[in-house]
Amino acid sequence: MPPPSQLPLRCWAEIDLAALERNLRLIRASLPAHIKYVAVVKADAYGHGLPQTAAHLMHAGADLFAVANITEATTIRELSPNWPILMLSPVLPEEDAHLAEYDLAATVSSTEELARFDAVGRAAGRPIAVHLKIDTGMGRLGVWHEDTPALYERLRASQGVRLSGVFTHFSSADEDLAFTGLQRQRFLDAIARCPGLDPQSLLIHADNSAGLETTPGGSVFNAVRVGLLQFGILPHPHSMLARVHTEPVFSFHTRVGLIKRLPAGTSISYGRTHTLRRDSRVAVLTAGYGDGIARACSNRAQVLIHGHRCPVLGRVTMDQTIVDVTDLPVDLHCGDQATLVGRQGPEQITVTEFSEWSDSISWETLCSVTKRVPRLYRTALGT
Repeated sequence: MPPPSQLPLRCWAEIDLAALERNLRLIRASLPAHIKYVAVVKADAYGHGLPQTAAHLMHAGADLFAVANITEATTIRELSPNWPILMLSPVLPEEDAHLAEYDLAATVSSTEELARFDAVGRAAGRPIAVHLKIDTGMGRLGVWHEDTPALYERLRASQGVRLSGVFTHFSSADEDLAFTGLQRQRFLDAIARCPGLDPQSLLIHADNSAGLETTPGGSVFNAVRVGLLQFGILPHPHSMLARVHTEPVFSFHTRVGLIKRLPAGTSISYGRTHTLRRDSRVAVLTAGYGDGIARACSNRAQVLIHGHRCPVLGRVTMDQTIVDVTDLPVDLHCGDQATLVGRQGPEQITVTEFSEWSDSISWETLCSVTKRVPRLYRTALGT
């Protein structure tokens, strides 16, 4: 019996690691020389595969990795014993000891967290690196911007921690430029009210775009967090990095499992949400919401088959999706490839377009491609 890795593929994602490296170098070339590149690789590198992605980002010159949890951090530690890693999410009390064990930087938002991290650093005999997060209007992590000086003073007095960075997070950088500007000013004001805080010796970062905008008197920002853009997806049109034309790294494919003809008036799939208005030829694809095609794509999405767009008919089911191939101008055979995200000839379906069909966002779409979908990694050599 052949191993699962040698069985025919019914649905798969392709990850172009060579494009990923080119994207990082292109983004870095567009930034001022002093700006540090913080590669955000949480959620299994946005569904691209953390170990494979991180290894190539290391090769391309990422300065620091940002992750969400200890498991992700340990995956990177297996690749490199000393590459800087920042925990973006709160650290649970039972995880505290791992900060010293794996030499991780923690995000600190409260006096309670600071006390815990200080104790860990003292016990380890070396201070724990921390990034002070300032809440400027996101309402999630971070000390409220007006209370920053008090927490900063406690941090300075703590022997078991070492301040390595200060950051904030914009809530509406893609929708509300005015509020983003207010958040940026709150952040700068909070930093200014912290005596002895030297931006030259710390990483000061906000977001992957607006945080790099210059401010009166010059910018204190010296690091940029890059997530989607390194994977070839523009997070929002107002990004300063919109001028950087990165390449898509991710594509998503399935195959034609069955082709059949149905008469006009036939209802399609569960709930009979689509009824054929003409005699039609349909193809049943070997992927569904169990693979990452959102049920909300029902009657809305399209796929590429032989370079032509074919609409989804009826509800997406767990393991199959039905598409209309009546107007396909070429012969279609069982086993032919159907592209859900990616390019076929001159036609392309982007992650952004695919997400819009399900009223979702690119971040969620990438993270929703399930574990049963193999990832095929491509390098410059095509392997």
